[in-house]
Amino acid sequence: MSNFGSDNVTGAHPQIMAALSRAAAGSATPYGGDDWTARVQDRLRQVFDKPDLLAFPVATGTAANALALATVVPPYGSVLCHADAHVQVDECGAPEMFTGGAKLVPLAGDHGKLTAAAVQAAIDHAGVRDVHRVQPAAVTLTQATEAGTLYGLDEVRAISAVCRAHGLALHMDGARFANAVAALDVAPAEVTWKAGVDILSFGASKNGCWAAEAVVFFNPALARDFVYRRKRSGHLFSKMRFLSAQLEAYLEDDLWLANARHANACARRLADGLGQAGVTLAHPVQANEVFAHLPPPVRQRVADAGFVVIPWGDLGPDAVRMVCAFNTDMADVERLLAVIAGRAG
Repeated sequence: MSNFGSDNVTGAHPQIMAALSRAAAGSATPYGGDDWTARVQDRLRQVFDKPDLLAFPVATGTAANALALATVVPPYGSVLCHADAHVQVDECGAPEMFTGGAKLVPLAGDHGKLTAAAVQAAIDHAGVRDVHRVQPAAVTLTQATEAGTLYGLDEVRAISAVCRAHGLALHMDGARFANAVAALDVAPAEVTWKAGVDILSFGASKNGCWAAEAVVFFNPALARDFVYRRKRSGHLFSKMRFLSAQLEAYLEDDLWLANARHANACARRLADGLGQAGVTLAHPVQANEVFAHLPPPVRQRVADAGFVVIPWGDLGPDAVRMVCAFNTDMADVERLLAVIAGRAG
């Protein structure tokens, strides 16, 4: 079976597994007082060219997003997000719970992206009834988006400018941040804090880690009570070194970008091959996700050949999602394309 259903189906990269094994030897100070966690903080400061950056490992992307938003959004506030954002459709109310009841306000946007104009319109609308409406306190962008598309630097800057004009924090859900940076071919700083992002959920689990993410604060003042929120949520691990060891290996020699470039290249080849086979894509393929329309006979052929793809009913009854990962075999991509094109049994 070749599973293109998600980049969550993968195991861990061998270098990360080796790092976990090394971390298991001996003893270390608990609760993040270990050398691995200190080195990860230093390494992230180098990666983002931000000496005062503060980073906090957590185990899941949902925790990263919910805790990050809870630091900047009061219970009477709201978070502006895309209607298909992970915080809106896939986190079971975690952002609302950790903020103490703040409201998520979903906004429309083509191919999974918000626009500065849509954010401005939502802010204007929130003021119509003054105290009777929740007040926007933050905007969250997903990079890469749930549609597999990317926010360019100008788009992030434009949304940031609206946030700054109205005193809103800008959060970036970077579950596939590595794929975005690799595809945009820019320095991580350029698409984050230099473009106006305040907090980043730095994803790693989808791109080679076992279970590790980090909440990155580019403005240290915003992190003033984060340590308590993390503890209260159950994400202050006693053996934090096992999260940090993963992140350290992930960042070493830019493994995170090498993994993402491979996944992106596999997705690009898949998209090109689908186009050559006459298959219609539902979204532009800009990172490691491919959304396409496959007629039922083709989908059955794909299943019979042992491939897993995920039906994506939001885009129509014949739509599927295919995701490439750090360990996707390009030979499997070619075999899948041959099956879709009817060139293989």
